[in-house]
Amino acid sequence: FTSFAWSLEDVAPQLDAAIEGDWTPERLGEIGERIWNLERLYNEAAGVGASADKLPPRMMSLPANTGPAEGKVSGLDTMLPEYYAERGWSPEGDVTAETKARLGL
Repeated sequence: FTSFAWSLEDVAPQLDAAIEGDWTPERLGEIGERIWNLERLYNEAAGVGASADKLPPRMMSLPANTGPAEGKVSGLDTMLPEYYAERGWSPEGDVTAETKARLGL
């Protein structure tokens, strides 16, 4: 991972200067959210849904050997429902009608 990543606040004015279009951090965030949800909808149509939102079994059962997570096991089972809710998806991991409508999908 990079330690000098640009934020949407950094990218928006540069994008606006390069290709005019009223590029704001909020607009870029919405575009990113739309892309993320389109990918999820495509995967759902292809039969790849929440059942694919998994880690390998050993990562779910064996504690980490080193680093800040040493001795800890993945909390994916707890985090996944929270992630789905944050994305505006159903508890089953499907993009909801409300999210589709909000994003114009």
